[in-house]
Amino acid sequence: MTQMPLVAAIALIVAAVLFVVGIITLIVGFATHRVYVESPLADDDDNDDLSDDTATLLSMLPGASVVVDEHDEVVRCNPAAYRLGVVSDDAIAQQQVLDAIHEARKSGGKRQFDLTTDTPERYVVAQNKGDHVATQSVHRPNWLKVTVGRINEQFVIVLITDVSDVIRFAQVRDSFITNVSEQLLGPTEALAKLADSLESGNLDEQQVAADARQVRSSCSKLNHMVSDLLLLIRAQEPITPSSANRLNVMEQLRATAARLEPQAAEAGVQLNIKGDDDLVINGEADQIDSAVTKLIENAIGYSKENGVVSVSASKDKDGDRAVIRVIDQGTGIAKKDQARIFERFYRGVEQSNRTADGVGLGLAIVKHVALTHHGDVTVWSAPGQGSTFSLTLPLAQ
Repeated sequence: MTQMPLVAAIALIVAAVLFVVGIITLIVGFATHRVYVESPLADDDDNDDLSDDTATLLSMLPGASVVVDEHDEVVRCNPAAYRLGVVSDDAIAQQQVLDAIHEARKSGGKRQFDLTTDTPERYVVAQNKGDHVATQSVHRPNWLKVTVGRINEQFVIVLITDVSDVIRFAQVRDSFITNVSEQLLGPTEALAKLADSLESGNLDEQQVAADARQVRSSCSKLNHMVSDLLLLIRAQEPITPSSANRLNVMEQLRATAARLEPQAAEAGVQLNIKGDDDLVINGEADQIDSAVTKLIENAIGYSKENGVVSVSASKDKDGDRAVIRVIDQGTGIAKKDQARIFERFYRGVEQSNRTADGVGLGLAIVKHVALTHHGDVTVWSAPGQGSTFSLTLPLAQ
C-alpha cells in the first residue's frame, strides 16, 4: 500500500517533465519557423460549402485564387494572395476587387482588369532574405491580372495572375535598349562626322580637332560601359571566406577615396573619410573597390558645388558586420525611382551634368558585389535631403 503513492508521484513527475519538454519544443519550433500554424482558410474544408469537385479544381488552378462568400468574407485563399496585398485579415484589401465581386454576384459573368498593389510590410522582410538587397520605405509594386467570376449564388471566385516579373523584364529590356544604344551610336556618329571633315576638300584644322575630341570622348564612354559590363560579369561568383582574402575596410576606403579625390575636387565636393580601423572582412579587393567607387562617384555626381560626401565604416548593432555608409547632401532620389535604382541599365529621370552619360550599371554592380560577399545594400533618400547608401558585409571570422 505504501508503494502506490510513490509510483503515482513518479508518474506525475514524468508526465510533468514530458509536458514541459513538449512546451519547450513547440516554443523553439515557432521561434525557428520549424513549427508553424497555417491559416485555417488554406486547408480547412469544413468551414465552407464548396463541393469537393470545385475545391479540387481550385487547388489545380495556376496563380492565386480567393473564394468569397455572400458576406464578402474570404473562405478559401491561396497564401500568395496575402503576399500580393489582395487579402488582409481574411478580407479583401483592394476596393477595386471588392467592387468587381459585388458586380459579379449581382449580375453574373466575369470581370477582368489590371491591378497594381504593394507587398505588405511583414512579407517584404521575407522577400529581402532571398537576395539581401532592400530599399528602406520603398516597395516594388506587384502588377496583377485579376479575373472575378461567380461560382454560384453564394460564392464568388477571384483569380490572380502575377505578371510582375514579365513587366520588370520589359522595363530592364527597354532601359538597356535606350541607354546602351546611345553609347553605341555615339562613337559611330562622331567617327562619321570626323570622316566627313577629313573627306572635304577644305580642311579646317579647328573643326577636325573638335571632331577628334568628340571621337575620343565617345570612345571613352564606350570603354567605360564595357568595363562596367565586365565588372558586372565578374561580380556573379560568391566569395568564399579564407585567410587569403582578408581585407581591412578602412585601408580600402582610404585608397579608393584618394583615387577619387581629384574627381571630387574638380566638382567642388569635399570627401570626408572616417571609421573603425579594426574592421576586417573577407572580400575581393577589386570588387569592394569597384562598389565603393560607384557609390562615391554617384554621391559626387549628384552633390552640389561646395557639398560634402561622407564615407564611414563601423560595426552594425549586432557587432558581426561592417557597415560602409556613403552619405551625400545632394538632390536625393524620388521615391518612384528608389525601388528600381539597383536594376541593370535603369537610370532615374533626375540626372545632373556629371551623371548624364551613365548607362545605369553602377548601382547594379554595387548590388551584385554585396550579394557575392554575402552582404546587402540599402538606401535611404528623400528629394532635397540627399541620400545614404549602406553596404553591409560580414566581418572576417
